[in-house]
Amino acid sequence: MDSAIFKRFREIVYEHSGISLRDTKEAMVSARIAKRMRALGISTHKRYLRHLEQDATGDEINLFLDVISTNVTSFFRESSHFDFLKRYVREALADGRSKIRIWSTASSTGEEALSIAMAIHEVLGPRPFDFKILATDISTHVLARAKSGIYEQEQMVNVPESLRKRYFARKKTTGRVVFQARDVLKKHIVYRRLNLSRPPFPMRGQLDIVFCRNVMIYFDNPTRSRLVDEIYRLLLPGGYFLTGHAESLTSLENEFVCMQPTIYKK
Repeated sequence: MDSAIFKRFREIVYEHSGISLRDTKEAMVSARIAKRMRALGISTHKRYLRHLEQDATGDEINLFLDVISTNVTSFFRESSHFDFLKRYVREALADGRSKIRIWSTASSTGEEALSIAMAIHEVLGPRPFDFKILATDISTHVLARAKSGIYEQEQMVNVPESLRKRYFARKKTTGRVVFQARDVLKKHIVYRRLNLSRPPFPMRGQLDIVFCRNVMIYFDNPTRSRLVDEIYRLLLPGGYFLTGHAESLTSLENEFVCMQPTIYKK
């Protein structure tokens, strides 16, 4: 790929998603946009760049970001966060609370949001309780997969058998076994497309916990700072901000109090 064309692709990615691609990502970008080029019958990077820049609807920009975005996730990833979540719910119950609001900021194909819902259900049991999970992502493609709630056997490896039987329906389709999340989980989750690099966000706030894990590593410091400030605004006093283990707020000016690595309190 011509270096000037790669530079322009990087600029478009940053402008529309906040993701800062390094110089070493040229081969990755070339491989991923090849999917869109084949779909459109476009044979050169230059012609695809022109098509992207002339996209008045924004549809191709969204499809471009879909193929560029990295979507690595799994059920109960960084399991200590779900232990923390269970403790938080128990404390909320002990305090007589009846409502919890949680945001999964980069929900990808939905494993994080469903893991949150399972963890809460395991604490609540049959108790009536009002909890909602907002699950957002910039990729329309992965959001569609998340909404379906369907997962291959290999994606279920981190889900204990007892939870798998309780919260998923085992099905056979086109000769393979899949697992579909039951409504007892799905009814608590709302999926929305959201660009984390463009605060302020339309939510009203008063969130209990924000899961923003393994996404800020793709942003530069100005973008991280804006996102962290917006999360602080949306959390209720005493609310928690959870980051990935490869992420830290120490290099950013912010008002969060670090309770332990990856867990911050407003």
